[in-house]
Amino acid sequence: MMEKINVLDKEISFYRQNEEDYICITDMAKHKNPERTDYIIQNWLRNRNTIELLGLWEHLNNPDFNPIEFDGFRKKSGLNSFVLTAKQWIEKTNAIGLISKSGRYGGTYAHKDIAFEFASWISVEFKLYLIKEFQRLKETEQKQMGWNIKRNLAKINYRIHTDAIKENLIPKELTSNQINQIYANEADVLNVALFGVTAKEWRDLNPDKKGNMRDYANVSQLICLSNLENLNALFISENIHQSKRLVKLNKIAINQMRLLTEDITVKKMINIVKK
Repeated sequence: MMEKINVLDKEISFYRQNEEDYICITDMAKHKNPERTDYIIQNWLRNRNTIELLGLWEHLNNPDFNPIEFDGFRKKSGLNSFVLTAKQWIEKTNAIGLISKSGRYGGTYAHKDIAFEFASWISVEFKLYLIKEFQRLKETEQKQMGWNIKRNLAKINYRIHTDAIKENLIPKELTSNQINQIYANEADVLNVALFGVTAKEWRDLNPDKKGNMRDYANVSQLICLSNLENLNALFISENIHQSKRLVKLNKIAINQMRLLTEDITVKKMINIVKK
């Protein structure tokens, strides 16, 4: 998906390919001369330092890079007669650091490592503003990712849990209100096992907060809750009495929370959510 950032009143397009960010250097060239962006990029590509930078990046990141064609370009770089376009570089060397696109969002795109160097060639000031804006966007994405982690974890095993309740604990002759009470009651089994309070008790203790206690849970708690839903569904299907299920689930929750809070990966996820 194509996105845009604004750098010194210039819109810069970028997108992700194979989990890597590519920034439109055609848009960036407009900062120098909006009428001659292709010429500016070609001028940059003629530079020996640029060729060596591109070649080194490809050697490090592209197993299919063609070193023979690269050596040919490197020998010619800097000569007055040397001309190189992004398309020629890509086609001859099998490069992946530059991408030439046509159509609505057409232009030359560069992997962010290369794009930042192009920005520096245009203007040190432009590079600094580009990096600052790009970092701001990535921080926003991390916060959004953290929110998605919480949202998705809350859904894991939810259907398994509710189906087990429906199949084993709800007689067909019950009213809708009675059915909802059973679901709420079983949800509170998990709430008490993990959080130590029922949904109503939490609301009474937190009258100023919106939503429910699960909306304020951290990643470790949500992972544990997901596991408890699955286990409670299993215990229900085995006809274990609710009081016994609660004791078993509480012991499991205590043990899992201890392990989860010590896990480095989970700690990183929690830090993302907190940002």
